[in-house]
Parts: sequence; structure tokens; C-alpha cells
Amino acid sequence: MTPPRKLHIKSYGCQMNVYDAQRMVDTLAPEGFVETGSAEEADLVILNTCHIREKASEKVYSELGRLRVAKDEAAREGRAMQIAVAGCVAQAEGGEITRRAPVVDVVVGPQSYHHLPELLKRARDEGRAIETEFPAADKFGFLAQPKPDAIRARGISAFVTVQEGCDKFCTFCVVPYTRGSEVSRPVAKIVDDVKRLADNGVRELTLIGQNVNAYHGEGPDGKTWPLGRLLEHLATIPGIARLRYSTSHPRDVDDSLIAAHRDLAALMPFVHLPVQSGSDRILAAMNRKHTADDYRRVIDRFRTARQDIAFSSDFIVGFPGESEQDFLATLALVTQIGYAAAYSFKYSARPGTPAADMQETVSPAEMDQRLERLQELIDSQQSAFNKAAIGSTVDVLFERPARKDGQIVGRTAFLQPAHVMASADIIGQILPVRIDSLERYSFLGELATARNAREPALSQAIGA
Repeated sequence: MTPPRKLHIKSYGCQMNVYDAQRMVDTLAPEGFVETGSAEEADLVILNTCHIREKASEKVYSELGRLRVAKDEAAREGRAMQIAVAGCVAQAEGGEITRRAPVVDVVVGPQSYHHLPELLKRARDEGRAIETEFPAADKFGFLAQPKPDAIRARGISAFVTVQEGCDKFCTFCVVPYTRGSEVSRPVAKIVDDVKRLADNGVRELTLIGQNVNAYHGEGPDGKTWPLGRLLEHLATIPGIARLRYSTSHPRDVDDSLIAAHRDLAALMPFVHLPVQSGSDRILAAMNRKHTADDYRRVIDRFRTARQDIAFSSDFIVGFPGESEQDFLATLALVTQIGYAAAYSFKYSARPGTPAADMQETVSPAEMDQRLERLQELIDSQQSAFNKAAIGSTVDVLFERPARKDGQIVGRTAFLQPAHVMASADIIGQILPVRIDSLERYSFLGELATARNAREPALSQAIGA
């Protein structure tokens, strides 16, 4: 019997890459590959890259330098290690990767990883294989489906890609160039995936896409379905208790999505809605095609539909031409909205994007100072939001054992981690938890059922 080959995948960046990495594992499983946590012992190492964050490509080249040593050591042991670079950096810089890193055997873009088995064979036969085109065929139709044991091993929460690519062309963003134009999967294909996940223990789904609320997939009735209608349909699938989606664009929030938040108990009241800036002048320079007031009105629509809804967002500081007045407009927007969480980043130019050619740059020192001020405000809002839960009872979906013996950790509707002392048989259940305290960003609490069970005995003891 041929021993299994070992596969190590290191993913960078977004949720899409986490999902893509899992599908690469599923695609390579029929080829005899099993995952390992060690790159040094792997027969195949895949760097699944992201081009969004600062110095993304340099991190890849640094990792490739370490892998070159591991590949040389494997060769001395008589093992033929292959190295592949996948994802958005591969798509954007395929030629540069092969020039700077001869150690790489395969370069494959995010729309073509279903071709990995044949690309690996071609690399063995020809020395190297590159595929960074945007294929006409839908890759999801060619991907191997995960086996039941693989689904169960990944836990009770899962990502499902429903949409890829983006047509917005924000001036700072590489996604339209690395992921292509917007494509939505048919409803029937998504439902098949979700039923398979639910049948194998998944309780929570996050629908993902570069611009997920631009979803416009073909429904079983032959009509185009928006995201809200898709969510409504998925909420009827037995076993699925919670639904989420990410990442959204303010311009694509339609009435069906607002109605879904009003009507669907399974749809969590926590929305990630990036705004990037509170300045209309900077939003125009970013080609966001919405104003700060447009964004506020979208938030108001959500809050009218569901009063307990909370928001997270993305912000860029130091975009070319950003003045102190522009930055103050961002602080004002954050103060007005009030976020449960948010992510803030210093602007970094992405080669090939329009913003990379803008001349009116902000100094690194000013960027650092603005980022610190913004993050301080965001942190204070997140802290206040979390502290408001102390003393209340909230529903928690339990996911896995915690690091501390005897503790089980789950998440609230707002993705806050919550730890309780309990047996592992509560994993997969949604149970009420009385929140007792907050340690950094995690709650400590007690199952409300356990607390209630003790209280009668305590009352009797006091009465005696």
C-alpha cells in the first residue's frame, strides 16, 4: 500500500483564503495527500497568499527563502518536496515569483486551484507549471467534495463561498485584478454544499464573497436571487442554526437583505460593513461611490429592521491626499455609528491600482499617529460593547474545548468568545450563558441551566 503524501498549507489574509485552503485539501485528498502541521516533513507545501495587506508579497518571498532550506534538506533525505504559490499574490505576480524564487514548482491563481493535481504532475514532468488565467469554466463544478470525516474534523462552523470577484474597482484594491469580475454561484449548488455540511454536524454557516451582498445567483425558479432570498432559503435547511455573511459593500444593501435581518431568527444581528473613510472627499478618491451620509442611512435601515444589530467595519488611514480634516470626519463617523469591532490599517500602495500613482501622499509618521488615534476610539467602543454584556444572559453556540481543562468555548451572536466549565457534549448546542466577567476580549460565564439548578437548593439552605 502506497503511504500517504503529506500536504502543508499556509494561508494568509481573508476568509476566502481559509475556505480555498480547505477546498485545496479536498481536491488533493484523492491524490493521496493528507495534511500535516509541519512544512519540513511535507511532500507538498502550498502558500495560499493574499495581496490586500501591506508587504504581502515580501512576506511570501521571506517564507519561500525558509522553504528553500527545507526543500534542500528533503532532497538530502531522498524526498522530492514540491512548493506551490497560490492565491492573489500568485495571480498578480506570477512571473516575478518564478524569477525571484526558482524553488517554486507551481504558481496557480485563485480561480484555478482545481487544476492543482495536473499542475503538480506537469511540474514533475517539465520542471515548473504556471496557471494564472481566468478560466471560463466555474471552478466549483470541478472541485472534489469534502469527505464526511473532513467536514466533522473542521468543526461546527463552516464557510461557504457564494460569490467571487468584484466590479467596484476601488482605487486602492487589487481584488478586481486578482479575483476577476463578480460571479455568483447558482442557488442549487450552494444548497447542495450546505446540506452536505449540515448532514455532517455543521451548525453555523458564514456565506463569503469579495462582495457577498452583490450576490445574484440563479435560483431554482430560473430567476435571479439576491442574497436576502438566498439566506431565507438556507434558513429552512434542517440543522443550520446560525447564518452569517461577509464581506459587504454599502452600495449593495437591498431591501431583501434588510428584510432577512428583520425576519430570520437564524441570521445573526452582526454585520461587517466596510466604509474605509468618513470623508466624502476621500471616499470619492477611493471610488467608493457612496458618501458618509449614504453609509449612515444604510446603518439606519438595518437598525430600524432589528434594534439589537451591531456592526464592524474596515478603515484605511493615510490614503493619498487625506488631510487632518478628512481624518477628523472619519473619527466623527466612528463616534456616531458606534462599532462592536472594527479593523483599521495604514494605507499601502498596491502595484497596478490607480491609487498607487497618486502623488499627494501622507507621511509615515502622520499615518502612525492617525492610526493610533482611530484604534484607540475603536477599542474604547469595543470594550464598552463587551462590558455591556456582563451580568446578562446570552445565547452561545459551543464550538470546541478551550485551552483550560474542563472549559468549553463558544461564540455569541456577535462573535464574542465565551468560556464555561462544562462537558464536551454541549459542543454543537446553543445554550444560554450568564456572563460573569470579561478577560480581554473573551467572556467567562456559567451555563444558565446550571446556575438555575443550584438556586433552589441555595434558597432552601438559606430558609433552613
